[in-house]
Amino acid sequence: MLRPEVSSTSSSAPAASPALGKARIQGRRYNFGLQETPQSRPSAQASASTPPGTSGAAGDQSSSSSSSVHGHPPCTRPAQGSYFGNKRSNAENIFASNFTFGTSSSSARDSNYPQILKTPLSAGNPQRSGYKSWTPQMGYSATSSSAVSIHSPSVIVAVVEGRGLARGEIGMASIDLKSPQIILSQFADNTTYAKVITKLKILSPLEIIMSNTACVVGNSTKLFTLITENFKNVNFTTIQRKYFNETKGLEYIEQLCIAEFSTVLMEVQSKYYCLAAVAALLKYVEFIQNSVYAPKSLKICFQGSEQTAMIDSSSAQNLELLINNQDCRNNHTLFGVLNYTKTPGGSRRLRSNILEPLVDIETINMRLDCVQELLQDEELFFGLQSVISRFLDTEQLLSVLVQIPKQDTVNAAESKITNLIYLKHTLELVDPLKIALKNCNTPLLRAYCGSLEDKRFGIILEKIKTIINDDARYMKGCLNMRTQKCYAVRSNINEFLDIARRTYTEIVDDIAGMISQLAEKYSLPLRTSFSSARGFFIQMTTDCAALPNNQLPSEFIKISKVKNSYTFTSTDLIKMNERCQESLREIYHMTYMIVCKLLSEIYEHIHCLYKLSDTVSMLDMLLSFAHACTLSDYVRPEFTDTLAIKQGWHPILEKISVEKPIANNTFITEGSNFLIITGPNMSGKSTYLKQIALCQIMAQIGSYVPAEYSSFRIAEQIFTRISTDDDIETNSSTFMKEMKEIAYILHNANNKSLILIDELGRGTNTEEGIGICYAVCEYLLSLKAFTLFATHFLELCHIEVLYPNVENMHFEVQHVKNTSRNKEAILYTYKLSRGLTEEKNYGLKAAEVSSLPPSIVLDAKEITTQITGQILQNQRSTPEMERQRAVYHLATRLVQTARNSQLDPDSLRTYLSNLKKKYETDFLRAEQFSGKTEE
Repeated sequence: MLRPEVSSTSSSAPAASPALGKARIQGRRYNFGLQETPQSRPSAQASASTPPGTSGAAGDQSSSSSSSVHGHPPCTRPAQGSYFGNKRSNAENIFASNFTFGTSSSSARDSNYPQILKTPLSAGNPQRSGYKSWTPQMGYSATSSSAVSIHSPSVIVAVVEGRGLARGEIGMASIDLKSPQIILSQFADNTTYAKVITKLKILSPLEIIMSNTACVVGNSTKLFTLITENFKNVNFTTIQRKYFNETKGLEYIEQLCIAEFSTVLMEVQSKYYCLAAVAALLKYVEFIQNSVYAPKSLKICFQGSEQTAMIDSSSAQNLELLINNQDCRNNHTLFGVLNYTKTPGGSRRLRSNILEPLVDIETINMRLDCVQELLQDEELFFGLQSVISRFLDTEQLLSVLVQIPKQDTVNAAESKITNLIYLKHTLELVDPLKIALKNCNTPLLRAYCGSLEDKRFGIILEKIKTIINDDARYMKGCLNMRTQKCYAVRSNINEFLDIARRTYTEIVDDIAGMISQLAEKYSLPLRTSFSSARGFFIQMTTDCAALPNNQLPSEFIKISKVKNSYTFTSTDLIKMNERCQESLREIYHMTYMIVCKLLSEIYEHIHCLYKLSDTVSMLDMLLSFAHACTLSDYVRPEFTDTLAIKQGWHPILEKISVEKPIANNTFITEGSNFLIITGPNMSGKSTYLKQIALCQIMAQIGSYVPAEYSSFRIAEQIFTRISTDDDIETNSSTFMKEMKEIAYILHNANNKSLILIDELGRGTNTEEGIGICYAVCEYLLSLKAFTLFATHFLELCHIEVLYPNVENMHFEVQHVKNTSRNKEAILYTYKLSRGLTEEKNYGLKAAEVSSLPPSIVLDAKEITTQITGQILQNQRSTPEMERQRAVYHLATRLVQTARNSQLDPDSLRTYLSNLKKKYETDFLRAEQFSGKTEE
């Protein structure tokens, strides 16, 4: 519920509804005589606070203090002089902000206000010169078609994008002013930003918020450009970048989210970009509404992107999808197992796919078809891999190419020249890539081959070749690239450039000649070396004893020595380096002018590179999948309504182990969708659960899986409850963390979920632990979700008696006589078998071989036997239950056969006959059980 703030000039505050909010804002505009601006649209660019441990995210140090800049908690009414409680009235603040607009500081305006800056597009972009400066107080344009549409949009959306390695990671937060609900999203998107546009179209926003760092003159981000093109009648607002702060966002959620949906915290606590977006969104809504939300008053939900499965951050950590829990520096993760990519774009795509597996079977099978063809066609595989490995980071190249530097510095000029050479290098790889793909058969590979037929690639390359030398190319080594940049532009295009280059060549020759003369003069093995930091310098490898008087001549200065290698310079060489740098600056300046003119001619065609970037990254990922298959015996998965894995093994464990891991079978259907797994400690329960989830993810991203045969049902959500550690950050004990995680699963699971629960209830006493586990199991049994429940509570295994869709499984162990100590030892087989484990009271056995007094162990055995007997007495099966179980299993198998069977008529007849025999056997067993009971 909103609590309106009362400004010092108003006697009362109306209820904060969207309509009244619009009327209030527009009324103020009218009262102050401010003109309506029909085409008001400030520019924006997404930015967010930096996630810990990642480079190139969107925040800076200024954002670290933003949580205190507001001066009051978001859910309490501020004191005077704070963000909303300024001594002046809100109307006066609006008035002042319009008159101090665009200034860097002003005593007439509270510095704690989020500055809604005027768009530079109105001053510098001729294509959008009609857009004028705009403030949030003038927010809802009366002439905007959005504002007067039939549906009366009332949704405000904040959008933010990561930078650097996190580029393409989108965070979104939306709030409907008509209802107290916030929807958060974070997902990976490619350069087309199709997911962003789709989500925004679904939301149909009234207003979109982005960062004020977005739109510098002529330097709009592609995301901003696409959004403005697709939502021409939606208002855009820019606010200061420091308000996109993930720490503040997490605080808002903790304070404002209602208790029933508080488990969203677990899902978003490491989703930095959606947290940054919600921080900016809520601060802006507080500002325009002149009110704050009451504590625990908002429904806050997280939604992943469409057509992808949802894996929460806790599950991603438990399963070690990207980061190893023992050592974050090693690559013993699912990403490490599959990552044989050759390009940064391919690596980013693989990472985002692992976190968001596909749910569309058709798309997955198209990928699997490609992997299959790559495995069958060795020439195609190695040909593609050879070409792909020569590509640079196309997305990064595009990002730099479309930016126009604010100042024409030497570094900016050098960067532009370098990137034009990279562009030429990239475009020259299009034809070899097309040739490598020309004989492919699968539809997806043919589609990518067809995308390379775009004539714009040839047009851009021809334009580049009219200016740039044919042999100018990307080369490793700073001196090699320096030479390429100097001689990139053809001769006779600029006479002064040719003269400058001749001068540069003469200086370089003079440097080489001078070092040769010094070598002859002192009879030393001197050679010319180069580094970007030092320029040209002298290097020598010799024994110190070979030097006259065991030291270098006094002419040499800045001497450094590593083992027998010396590096040094001389006064003359320093002066020649300065001349060389001056000549380079002239060359770069003149080359830059030519390059800028060339780029202005090719900008209209450059969008084809987005398609090329997408093609290269996808091919790179598919090649990586095929490469992983060649190193292990993976099999192509099928997709049915059954999870069936024959002799499957753990892919990460295989990478770590010297020997191949023990393989196990898995079979889960709608008829038996709940497996209870028992076994002693260290018998392999946790590893098996993780193995199932990893295989499911591998299958849904289009990879082969480690098994002899595999069939999967598409999982829309993958949940895990595995960790048993305390969480100091959230002040949660082991048990409390268990309860939070299981509550999150129960709130969000559906019939298409895959749920893995490992040893729930160990953080409290046995009776309560069994009670909680039993209740959780019964709740999950009401769903059709595929659930694997590993437990030490053997009492839970008797649920099988009451529910026909429960199957008991256990890990076998063997007892080996230790002759030296005259005691039994347990040998772990790591083999999964049907039924209840025979290893009962293995906790007592462990206690028995420890130093506990025998009397205590004996008492513990007696008490355990008594408790177990009481539980068993209440859970005996009846003949009617056995008959119902037999009917239930027959019915589910018949439904499954009708859905998925591809058997020929004779085989199908045999299969149905066997089903009938099994049903008759089970029914007869129930009748015999009934007879024994009567006796």
